[in-house]
Amino acid sequence: MLTPPASLTIYVATQPVDFRKGAEGLALLAKETLGHDPMEGVAVVFRAKRADRVKIVVWDGSGLVMYWKRLDSNGFKWPPIVAGVMRMNAAQLSALLAGMDWTRMHVPRIPQPKALA
Repeated sequence: MLTPPASLTIYVATQPVDFRKGAEGLALLAKETLGHDPMEGVAVVFRAKRADRVKIVVWDGSGLVMYWKRLDSNGFKWPPIVAGVMRMNAAQLSALLAGMDWTRMHVPRIPQPKALA
């Protein structure tokens, strides 16, 4: 199970990519097409045309890491297919990788403190 740190910046490529690409090919695609370089400490999530596959590319400080997962039963709950990228937090990514509906994961709303008298 992949548990991303809460401080990790995560970008999701919303359009499907060619899943024959390896870690270097996806990192280059992320840098040149999406404008986010995994070598600079961000994770980039890619989806296949079939919604049951995901690849994540990230630099862990000592090397380029590619995480690959395929769901056996259903597909992942992906954002709509549009041009560009979207941002996701670590809890949403964990839910996505577990096959859950990540759109239900939100940052709790903390009310602003009232002024002291």
